[in-house]
Amino acid sequence: MRDALARFEITYPVAIDNDRQTWRAYNQRYWPTTYLIDKNGRIRYQHIGEFSRGSDLEAVAAIETLMAEPDPVE
Repeated sequence: MRDALARFEITYPVAIDNDRQTWRAYNQRYWPTTYLIDKNGRIRYQHIGEFSRGSDLEAVAAIETLMAEPDPVE
């Protein structure tokens, strides 16, 4: 894996879920699925499938909404 990351010059973090723990934790059934998780750890947006022009705008709006929310009280 490290060889492939170096070969393709991938510098961002890459999640490995060989045991499918994350997949099961989200009751994942479809690929690809995109989740947006809020500051409290709750799923606030889910999109199943590839993004299209309409769905990518919907995702951007959801990101902007989450970013505008105040930080949770600690």
